[in-house]
Amino acid sequence: MNSSTDNILNVTLLEPKQKHPTIFARFDALAKGESLTIHNDHDPKPLYYQLLGERGNVFKWEYLQQGPEWWDVKISKNNAGETEETLGEIAVKDLRKAEIFKKYGLDFCCGGKKTVKEACAEKGLDVTKIEQELQQADKVIATRALPYNDWSIDFLADYIVNTHHSYVRKELPEIVKYTDKVAQVHGAQHPELLTIKSLVHEVDAELTSHMVKEEKILFPYIKKLLSSDKKEIAAFESQIGNVQAPINMMTMEHELVGKNMEEIRALSKDYTLPEDACASYSLLYKLLDEFENDLHIHIHLENNILFPKALKLGKENPIHYN
Repeated sequence: MNSSTDNILNVTLLEPKQKHPTIFARFDALAKGESLTIHNDHDPKPLYYQLLGERGNVFKWEYLQQGPEWWDVKISKNNAGETEETLGEIAVKDLRKAEIFKKYGLDFCCGGKKTVKEACAEKGLDVTKIEQELQQADKVIATRALPYNDWSIDFLADYIVNTHHSYVRKELPEIVKYTDKVAQVHGAQHPELLTIKSLVHEVDAELTSHMVKEEKILFPYIKKLLSSDKKEIAAFESQIGNVQAPINMMTMEHELVGKNMEEIRALSKDYTLPEDACASYSLLYKLLDEFENDLHIHIHLENNILFPKALKLGKENPIHYN
């Protein structure tokens, strides 16, 4: 297998019209898992998008050197059957990387089924920059994130209730109160606050009902899937069907709440305070920002970890009725 040290192409020695054709030919000649390093006197980022457009999502792109004089990029061809991880899968493996997604407004919870390339294309973001930050995060030694993916699903369900549901029940009434107050005082000068008020009330109503359904129906059902008592599982299924049905409903409700919070952030211009903002205005935006951050983790734990594990468990232990 070629390594980046013995498969280097010095693009600066090629005529301009031969550069991309030569790189493509060298890339096409690579076996699965092999790599090519290109050496250039400027950032070859346009090549990334051309390669993606003409060859598809079949490679990894890693900057080894970025100027100011020389750029070295390692291009690796994916192994057979290797697919790119989604935002949700990346966050499951290392939740610290979710901070990079948040920084660029990439939804790793409700929109966690998209790849980095797909999510960046939708938002018009520089995918090479974001992929580079994700690669650099792998090299940073930091405190280990909580091992959510290693927990049993019953423990994870209890953690979600005790941590995130409790947070929502404590903070959301305060947010509603301050939203109403700030909209009343400043709504005439800042009409977006009236829309934010309506959205906050929708989030309040949706999440209040949503959490009850999870705590009274879905989470107990998920815990029963761990039980060997088939009669108890059958009792749940006789009323609400298999576990897929309530999970589909909860996922849809997550999307509704997530879209409302995204709209609130857009209306508030990323919670930027106007010059005439009072203390309550400032506190409201702080509470909303913190609430949205917690909600991202909350939904991520359910959509990307708890629900897939519950669905897998349900398939492994189907109930057969006589």
